[in-house]
Order: sequence, then C-alpha cells, then structure tokens
Amino acid sequence: MANPNIAAVAAIYGNTTYLTPSGTTAVVLLNNTASSGTVMKINSLIAANVDGTNAIDTTVSLYSNGAQTQGNAPSGGTAYPIASTISVPANASLVVVDKTTPIYLMEGTSITVTSGTASGITYSTM
Repeated sequence: MANPNIAAVAAIYGNTTYLTPSGTTAVVLLNNTASSGTVMKINSLIAANVDGTNAIDTTVSLYSNGAQTQGNAPSGGTAYPIASTISVPANASLVVVDKTTPIYLMEGTSITVTSGTASGITYSTM
C-alpha cells in the first residue's frame, strides 16, 4: 500500500457519493482499495436525518480496510470513529466533515457509517 504523492497530481476528479443504509449496522460509505494508486480528499461529509419525527443517532468512522465496496459491511479492519453516536434531530443535518477540516482517505482505507434507524439517515460526501 503506497502513499501517493499529492504534490505531483496529474489529474483531479470531483465526485459526490451518497448512501441511505437500509439497516442499523456499520456499512461502507466510501472505500479506497489498497491498489488504487490514489488518495481521496473528502471536503464534506453530511448526515441528513430524513425521518420527519424522530432524532436518530449516527456514527461515522475511518476504517482500516478499504476492501469492501459501498453498502457492504466492513471486515478485517478496525473502526476509528470521527463522530460517535451523535443524535441528529428530525429533518436536520449534521456536518461531520467540512472544507476547513478535510479528511484524506489513504489507500486501503474506507469511511463507514452507522445509523440508529434503518433508512433514517442519508450520508453524502463531496
């Protein structure tokens, strides 16, 4: 697993990723496989509560294994929470990461999310 030199960038591609988990266990929101040859800069990660009535807890973690694709359960690694069991009010959003505190997702790592209610929170990264 290499650590790509981001000062020698040949191209920059913008991307938005989103997911509404259908369960209440941790799933991968965004992965960067060990052989990707890239580092991903996350400028924004938002957890939006789409439930019109209830607050919902959320956890967002950096995960030490990027082998699983979006929506799958993480495996074979360790979760390092960056937002742990935070209550998101009904019809509100939580900004977990913004441009003033970006995250660099290295090769072989992923971002995992856990929602306290199935289909209750939509996660977006930009």
